Parts: sequence; structure tokens; C-alpha cells
Amino acid sequence: GVGGSAGSNFIKSLRMAPEEYYLVGTDINKYHLELVEGLDKKYILPPVSDTTYIYRLNQLIALENIEFVHPQPDVEVQIQSQNRERIKAKTLLPAKEVVEICQDKINLNNRLQQENIPVPLSFHLKNNNDLESALSILLKIGEKAWLRATRGAGSKASLPVINLEQAEAWIKYWISVKGLNYTDFMISEFLPGKEFAWQSLWYEGEIITSQARERIEYVFGNLTPSGQSSSPSVAKTVHRYDVNQIATQAVKAISNKATGIFCIDMKENRQGEPCITEINCGRFFTTSNFFSEAGSNMPYYYVKMAYGEGMPLLPKYNAIPEGWYWIRMIDMGYKLIKGEQWTSQQM
Repeated sequence: GVGGSAGSNFIKSLRMAPEEYYLVGTDINKYHLELVEGLDKKYILPPVSDTTYIYRLNQLIALENIEFVHPQPDVEVQIQSQNRERIKAKTLLPAKEVVEICQDKINLNNRLQQENIPVPLSFHLKNNNDLESALSILLKIGEKAWLRATRGAGSKASLPVINLEQAEAWIKYWISVKGLNYTDFMISEFLPGKEFAWQSLWYEGEIITSQARERIEYVFGNLTPSGQSSSPSVAKTVHRYDVNQIATQAVKAISNKATGIFCIDMKENRQGEPCITEINCGRFFTTSNFFSEAGSNMPYYYVKMAYGEGMPLLPKYNAIPEGWYWIRMIDMGYKLIKGEQWTSQQM
């Protein structure tokens, strides 16, 4: 849906493009749609859990003569991927099996581990015995372990734990209050180093362009139990060969014909090696407009790819200068800082 920050920033990126587009946005929430600017039309669709979702989407496609559909939240990526043959418009999605692998974090972890791609040591949990056994291993590696849901965005159900009691209480809470099952959880080695987000476009197994950024501060990170979220309030572009190579190897490990959007989260282990924690395919990171403002408008390139149109020659890696900052906060907007050009002074 376009009612969230990620969808809204996708629209902002397309409005920066040198071409004019007729843009129609949908969401399940009429209130959130009021905040979205840059759309020609807005419509309320049923949630993807509704059996009429694809039917209603196709009704809208016919009504507005829609040529191309982009899903932004993971739940839309999943349902549109599964039903791509029924959607009466163009899409540019990775293969169905690739979407399924990426949306199951423990499955992805196992797949990448088999291909010798750096990932945190992780365990799928089925019961308390699994939890106790996994913690006995992980707490020998470090003083914390990382507990999280196997599916979902925004660091869903994530918590660093230091003992069995904390982990048990956290899982019980999510089961009793949020309706999760024990098998919805995994627990991993805690990664203490820098965190990176790598955004890329692919076509038929070839990387088109990419850029990495380091997440420095998080939106309301000081208020979340985990101390972070997947949405940064401060991020900085980085040029790191190891980040670029590990991310590229990971995409190729799960798809030899990778097509569309692949956004990868990585965090350094105790040795400073970036380890992949998740791959979000088929949709952009929330702050896609950061790179667009800085000169690499990947949403625009993505739409041109979907239409089979020619594009300028793009750098495969490091599409934006390193050391550029993107600063954002709720109700304060956002700002691109090109290098260390600060308006404040140290006293």
C-alpha cells in the first residue's frame, strides 16, 4: 500500500524522474492515503487476506487503464507473486520460489549457509527444548543472542536476550497477545558490528546498479526493546568491496536469473565480517528516496526495466559518492547532507 512511508517514498522518487507518469495509489486505510502526495488517483482496496483482493485489483487496473503494478509491503509482494498470472498488468517480480525463500528468514539463512555465504549462526525454534539448546550454544559465542520472528518486516518480534528466562517470556508474550506460534521464531548469534543496507536492481541474473548505506541511528530506536528498527533516522552511503561482493553472491545463490529489486540487510560479526540477516526482494527499502535525491533513482530505473525501455549506462556498484548522509525524523522531514557539511558547531 502507498499509505506507508515506503510507498510514499516510491512515489516521490517517480516524481523526481525526467518523465511524467500517471500514478494511482492504493491502501487499506483511508486516513493514511490522505497524507500521500504526488498521486493522480487514490483508491481503497481490501487487505491481501481478503479473497477478493486480486479481483478488486484487476477491477482497478481496468478502470484506470493501469499498465504496471508495483507491490510495496511484503504481504503485497507475496500475494502478487503467487497470483502474477492473474494480474492483468505488467509486474517485475523475482521468481515465485525466490520470493518464498526471502520471506522465510530461517529458510534463507539455511540456504545461504549451504552456499558458504556469511550469515549469523541461527536455529529454528519448535519448542522450549530447542530454545534452551540453542541458547546454550549462542551464549558461549557472545553475551547476547538475537530472538526474532522468521517472517515480517520492521524487526518484528526482535529482542536481544541474555538468558533463557527473557527469551521464554518474550515468546510467550507474542504467542498469547499477538497470536504467533512457537515455530514462528528463530534465534541467532548476536552481531555487534556496523549494520548495512544494500539496495540493488537486477535483470535476468545481471546486476544493473546498487548502493550500500550504513544505518547509524534508528527511528525511535531508543524506545524499542531491541534498540533498533529496520528504519534509520540517520544513514550514510558507504563504498565497501566486501559488502558489495557478499550481497552479490547472496543474490546469485538464491537465483541464477535474478530479476527486479533485491534489498539486503547485513551486520558485522565480531570479526568485522558482514553477515546477511535478510533479503527483501520485490520491493524497495523504506528510504528509497535517499538514493533518488542523491542521484540514483532506482524506482525510476525499475519502471523503465519493467517497460523494456533503454536506460543510461549505470554503475553496478557504488552509484552514489560515499559519506553522504540521509537524516530524517517523524514530523521533521528529511535532509541530504553531501559529506561532512554540517550547519552546527561543536562547543
